[in-house]
Amino acid sequence: MKLMPTIIHQKIDVRKDVAAGLIVAAVSIPIAMGYAQIAGLPAVYGLYGSVLPIILFALFSTSPHMIFGVDAAPAALTGTVLVALNISAGSQGALRAVPVITLCTACWLLVFSVLHFGHFTRYISEAVMGGFITGIGFEIIAMQVPKLFGGTVGHGELPELVVHIAKSLPQINAASLILGFGALTVLLVSRKLVPKFPMAVVVMLAGAVIDRLVDLSRFGVATLPKVAPGLPKFFNPILAAKGLPMGTLIKYSLTIALVITAETLLSSKNMAERKGVKLDTDREILAYALGNFAAAFTGCCPVNGSVSRMGIGDQFGSDSQLTGLIAGGAMVLILLFGTGFIGYLPVPVLTAIVISALMGILEFDEAVHLFKIDRREFLIFLGAFCGVVFLGTIYGVVIGVVLSFIVVLMRTMTPPRTFLGVIPGQNRFYDLRQVKEARAIEGVVLYRFSANLYFANFDLFEQDIEGAVGPKTKAVIVDASGITSLDYSAAKKMDALYQRLKQKGIRFFLTGHISNVNDTLREADRDAMIREGSVVRTMTGALLAAGYHWPYPLEGGTPRRVDFAASQRRLLKDDMEWAFGDQADAEIAAYVQKIMDLWQKPEEEREDLEAFMRHSPVWQHLNGVREDDLLEHLEMKTAAFAKAHQLDPDEMAKALAGRRKQIAEKLKHDDPHLYALLQSHRGELDSMLKRMGADSKWQHRLKTLDQWRMRLKAFGHHIQHRDSEDSDQEHHTKERE
Repeated sequence: MKLMPTIIHQKIDVRKDVAAGLIVAAVSIPIAMGYAQIAGLPAVYGLYGSVLPIILFALFSTSPHMIFGVDAAPAALTGTVLVALNISAGSQGALRAVPVITLCTACWLLVFSVLHFGHFTRYISEAVMGGFITGIGFEIIAMQVPKLFGGTVGHGELPELVVHIAKSLPQINAASLILGFGALTVLLVSRKLVPKFPMAVVVMLAGAVIDRLVDLSRFGVATLPKVAPGLPKFFNPILAAKGLPMGTLIKYSLTIALVITAETLLSSKNMAERKGVKLDTDREILAYALGNFAAAFTGCCPVNGSVSRMGIGDQFGSDSQLTGLIAGGAMVLILLFGTGFIGYLPVPVLTAIVISALMGILEFDEAVHLFKIDRREFLIFLGAFCGVVFLGTIYGVVIGVVLSFIVVLMRTMTPPRTFLGVIPGQNRFYDLRQVKEARAIEGVVLYRFSANLYFANFDLFEQDIEGAVGPKTKAVIVDASGITSLDYSAAKKMDALYQRLKQKGIRFFLTGHISNVNDTLREADRDAMIREGSVVRTMTGALLAAGYHWPYPLEGGTPRRVDFAASQRRLLKDDMEWAFGDQADAEIAAYVQKIMDLWQKPEEEREDLEAFMRHSPVWQHLNGVREDDLLEHLEMKTAAFAKAHQLDPDEMAKALAGRRKQIAEKLKHDDPHLYALLQSHRGELDSMLKRMGADSKWQHRLKTLDQWRMRLKAFGHHIQHRDSEDSDQEHHTKERE
């Protein structure tokens, strides 16, 4: 790995990056000072941690957007370590111990970089990190609440914090209460009304001005101690480590390093994916290590990538690490010439700024979303959250990770699986539970298993198949396209299942899987299926090998007539419902609206609709005939469909007719034979409708409809044959011919 600055390779917009850097520096002042106090250090150390660490990270990070600095999670974890060691916040013991914790954290991060640990963060789910960060934010807020009304910061877990808040209530200072809750109200309201405005800076300056004019100490309001101007001084954490319980510090710092890596790397990756940037994960963790080494040798607490600062930079157009360099440079000027205001900062105001910032990292809305879509992920979130607030930050991480692995195990043990069938007139396979027109093939069990097979879930696979086998079953065909591997136990059990079914006279086929599955069967000396021709590339090929040819015999008997047009329309609706669920009708309506909008344009611009069809992920699979069937169906129900979706029925009818004409002209040019069949089909339909209108006798109508359906079935069979992509069936069909 070459150790050289990466900013030279980043795209830089100087005007936007400079503006974003100045805003980030201004917002970092109150937030960093507040987090430094949470870590057990004097407030000014938050500014110290926003100079060298942020500059070094900016120089060596491959992420153009992440901003480094003193942040909530590492600060809270550091404060937890001090409590565990019985060291008072702000004491000389804290000034010694915190940089040592930071040095140990930096060493762990360096080890992570060398061991390519970044790849392991993929196993830490968003639910774990969301619950963990929300728990930390919630706990810190509970710690800080008493400071809003003149009390002292709390310690311990949530029950102890609640007791501390209750005991602090009788000692409320009215002036502190007004300042603290007033500032918090202004910050929360401004976040809703003017989210891009740096209100925290205004509130901080307003608090300092009020104290300068009024002297709030006369009313019992605490302010920060005055700070002498100057840059951070060199601190040697190696010498400071003497006499400290290093085993405990190394253990706790490992947790801090894990949290820094996971939170910063996951956030950086999310932003990089959104911006189309590729990250070097090992280089990123190295940059985290360098930033923390800088923090340790300036006496500061561990530093982290800040999601809130990154969001601020993104809001103001930051697109390179020049933003971080500008923010670090601005902090140098503040330390040299602007520290005088720190002694005028009211503690309740600074506390309100910290609480407001922490409320921005709470992800309760994400928890609600998880509860709606995935209860297991919600339980992971809840477990990590409860672990932090009731047992402590380290236990929260452990509980979240353990729950993640449990959920992964549960998902592999009970994966998605289903039985398949066919729709009369169609040569595809459908989920029997979802598609009501689908029917099982007589004497055949079609089964899809969508996970890797191993010792813990093979019994489920086996039970499903054996439970579906009946007296008339001649073949079992497994769609194994979702099985990418199987272990030795599964290979042995697969062979045993194959032999048992073979003894009963039932063919067993494995289809659609990758070659690794076959390799495992051979290496385990369980390759009878392969040698005896029961491993087939496609399901259609397996059906042919079992003696089944299209059209397949269906359970309950094959219908006498197949309404091909109706089945095509139903097939399209199934595709739409599969993709859009309850929004399927709305998506079709949007498609019709698109046709109507484009059809009102001049004729030379109507090719736009073709582009729309080609690039739409849902509609691009339609050939001209299927689209024509859909439009014909909609034409028959123009009035009802237009009323249901607030469309103009006349415009809709005109647009649909125009689009059908466009389809016919395209087919005429691209495929004259198919165009002739389409015209024949349309002519027969028009003729039938005329006869049905002129003749009121029901029997004649049925006879005419019968003739039309039989011809349409033949036409449908032709289209199906042309559209089929299954080379096995085509090959066997040619052989039979």
